[in-house]
Amino acid sequence: MKPDVHVQNPADVSWFKSSYSSNEGGECIEVAPTEEAILVRDSKDTSLPHLTLTHTGWTRFLPYAAGA
Repeated sequence: MKPDVHVQNPADVSWFKSSYSSNEGGECIEVAPTEEAILVRDSKDTSLPHLTLTHTGWTRFLPYAAGA
């Protein structure tokens, strides 16, 4: 059974974009680490829904993101 992850309002967290990202558009995401989870959203349209990952899920995702 998957644990319930409840996070605060996404508008109230601090979002970060990778230092490797440029301001020229492109395929960038922003992340917002919280105590309960890692939130991920499209940096080009921050009004779209975000993805919520557990800390374990985020750790498992990183190797795939780095290889892209």
